[in-house]
Amino acid sequence: MNDADRELLKELVHLEVSQTDCSDTRKVLETCPDLADTLSNPLVTHDEKRAVISKLFPESMQKFMMNAVRGGAIERIGEILDEYDSILLDKQGSIKAVVRYVTPLTESQQADLRQFIMDRFVKEDVDIEYKHDPDIIGGFILNAGDLEYDKSYRTSLRLMKDTLQNKATEYVGSISKSKNSDIISVLKTEVRDFDVKSGATQTGFVTRLGDGIARVRGMNSVMYGELVEFETGIRGIVQNLEEKTVGVVLLGDDHGLTEGSSVIRTGKRAGIGVSDELLGRVVDALGAPIDGLGQIKAEDYFPIEREAPGVIERKPVSVPLQTGILAIDSMFPIGRGQRELIIGDRQTGKTSIAVDTIINQKEQDVICIYVAIGQKSSTVAQIVNTLKKYGAMDYSVVVCASASDPAPFQYIAPYSGTAIAEYFMSKGKDVLIIYDDLSKHAVAYRAMSLLLHRPPGREAYPGDVFYLHSRLLERSSRLDDEHGGGSLTALPIIETLAGDISAYIPTNVISITDGQIFLESELFNSGLRPAVNYGLSVSRVGGAAQTKAMKKASGNLRIDLAQFKEMEIFTQFSSELDQSTTELLNHGRMLTELLKQPLYNPLPHYEQVIILYAAQHDFFKGIPLEDLREYRTDLMNYIRSYGQDIITEIEENKVLTDDLAERIERILTAFEE
Repeated sequence: MNDADRELLKELVHLEVSQTDCSDTRKVLETCPDLADTLSNPLVTHDEKRAVISKLFPESMQKFMMNAVRGGAIERIGEILDEYDSILLDKQGSIKAVVRYVTPLTESQQADLRQFIMDRFVKEDVDIEYKHDPDIIGGFILNAGDLEYDKSYRTSLRLMKDTLQNKATEYVGSISKSKNSDIISVLKTEVRDFDVKSGATQTGFVTRLGDGIARVRGMNSVMYGELVEFETGIRGIVQNLEEKTVGVVLLGDDHGLTEGSSVIRTGKRAGIGVSDELLGRVVDALGAPIDGLGQIKAEDYFPIEREAPGVIERKPVSVPLQTGILAIDSMFPIGRGQRELIIGDRQTGKTSIAVDTIINQKEQDVICIYVAIGQKSSTVAQIVNTLKKYGAMDYSVVVCASASDPAPFQYIAPYSGTAIAEYFMSKGKDVLIIYDDLSKHAVAYRAMSLLLHRPPGREAYPGDVFYLHSRLLERSSRLDDEHGGGSLTALPIIETLAGDISAYIPTNVISITDGQIFLESELFNSGLRPAVNYGLSVSRVGGAAQTKAMKKASGNLRIDLAQFKEMEIFTQFSSELDQSTTELLNHGRMLTELLKQPLYNPLPHYEQVIILYAAQHDFFKGIPLEDLREYRTDLMNYIRSYGQDIITEIEENKVLTDDLAERIERILTAFEE
């Protein structure tokens, strides 16, 4: 409500307009829906508007209506009158109640009801409106303030149906006598308790609706992030808590909802049903399956928003999570429980790194969650098909909030994916979650926030956009043995524009994560794939998340590449080079060629160690660059045939001892010969 509306409200209070005249004004506006357009039309003169107002509205309201016309507030008359009603009720010490019934209440029942309401709300008087409603079948429903007392047969029957359906689902397929008798006993209990199945629920009503956002009046005790249910059956999440109203984002189509539609509290925060049956499935942001493979039975209910584990509950990140990508595992190692950002322009291979990492977790006892935010459904379908092709869907869950889904679905999708991940982590599992991507997530949150009338800040994002991602990524951790010993590793993806990593959202997420892998368009277009920029990429966990074998084999790889890059730029216009410079350039070109890796071809740990050891000890020296890939393939085939003991020792011990290094050198020399 703006300042002009508040002045109109003050005028109503000053004029001491009665509640009856306010109700008559509402009825006129509801009966003549075109009247508001006429009164706000600049082509209609003031005299004509005054004539219409004097003819249709109560005398006490005419001055107020003319001022509303002058101030352009005709469209907001309903909201101003709602506020005035609240002032009148508080002033009079009375409360308005509505009773819906099938069988009329006797005088004594009406008197008891009036006394109950006055005692419950500590009011001196109560205005009760009785409405005949055959739809409730029997009993009655009382609405008073923001509470609803439902003692109708319709609700009791629905509760009975829900209980029996749950029992039927629980015992489906069972024909044992004990379980059949259990259902019969439940049925007897439900019939016996039929008349007492009722309760008081906090209710509200919609005052404004549009763009997937509902303004709800009432529900004074509702929590931030709580699920509420509308009379049409769709649900929403409470996002704005204001003095008189709450802002609710709708989780579905608002078809059938209108201003005045009722809303009830569910008493629980937004969450998702979780179970082991989620593995291999594609679900939406609410956990409902969208892959056509049937329903998923939930074993537990996890809230999508949850407090991150404390420092005491965690232990250091020391176990590597192998991506299978040589450039990353050797120079920017990722540990279980770490948060490593994948950042770069569009079409630079960000999703490919994520998919390769998922494929590489086969037989590694790691559960993978892939969260697609704001992507085309066809793109998500291609990723799912790729994961199926390589057998990765057996240990993966795909959570999809596509570009065609409303902003609230895209907003809650990463939180829902994290809730699924935390379910598996709570069972002591190691979990990898990929958010693809958080740039679109921030855009969806911005759209939702602007519709909720939250003040915009930098780049029109709301002020809490940092908290949006920090409270999500802080949930990634490695728990100590007392708390289950599971881990949650996060690979968030951020899309940049023209390589600008100093933009608002990229800098936010960089400051939250434990390092970043920066992919560059120029490198990608030049044929270096994955297009990792070795200068801007970093892992803040570093060698702690690397096996001793990999640490020893990689040696000074990053320094060698940095020197090569600098020397290549320095000597690009030189015609004559000394031998040491030529050797440095040749070595750098060889390393760059070795780090090129095709799609969906993650390398096992032992192969990475052997290749890096061979490269650092000049076993690839003199091989033409165009023949290097074929030479490397032949080398690994030879070692798989004649050096199985070397492979087994690297995989089991993860240490590159002097004896093992000597055996690797012998087999490399034998292959050369």
